[in-house]
Amino acid sequence: MDKKQRILIVDDHTLLRAGLRALLAQDPGIEIVGEASDGRDAVRAVGQLTPNLVLMDLTMPGMNGIEAVTEIKRRYPDVRVLVMTLHKTEEFIHASLKAGADGYILKDATHDELRVAIRSVLQGKTYLSMDVSGKVVSGYLGGGKSASGSSVFETLTHREREILKLVAEGNANKVMAEFLSLSVKTVEKHRSNLMAKLGVHNAAGLTAFAIEKGLLVR
Repeated sequence: MDKKQRILIVDDHTLLRAGLRALLAQDPGIEIVGEASDGRDAVRAVGQLTPNLVLMDLTMPGMNGIEAVTEIKRRYPDVRVLVMTLHKTEEFIHASLKAGADGYILKDATHDELRVAIRSVLQGKTYLSMDVSGKVVSGYLGGGKSASGSSVFETLTHREREILKLVAEGNANKVMAEFLSLSVKTVEKHRSNLMAKLGVHNAAGLTAFAIEKGLLVR
């Protein structure tokens, strides 16, 4: 890389963004052109700042990282995206790659691994952390779906699948209740049951699972 590579950092934690900025600033071949705290700001910043690479968190308020990756790749296909997250589950990994991510690295990676990941992705390669690469291989050998994920999905009721899709589309409980003619309390119960069945803890997890199962049409 002869010229400086322009990088945009996207994460909802201010201290983590500051830490990454300070860390990456040590590399003379990198220029941090900006930061964003959620997916919607990230998409806007890519259009304004024209980075070569986006370091993308997944769990953020508003538009989450997977949705942001999808939108960035749709609008700016030449921009490389390296997901940097705490999530190790197959649903998040597969959903990120399906959205168009060029790499997937965990937040507990070393500085050296991060540098390798950035360089690899900028060179047009796909980079996967060692901790997640095995899960990707096993998932794709099984037809792109994990056996456990498929079997769990099959146990969901029709109503739970409706709730899953609506959550993934970003709807609030009150909106879902009105749309389905249910009480907010009933929607909350379905949502809680969904998270328990799928082993996720928030809307981002439900969204990742929904995208992986093809419930969202982009």
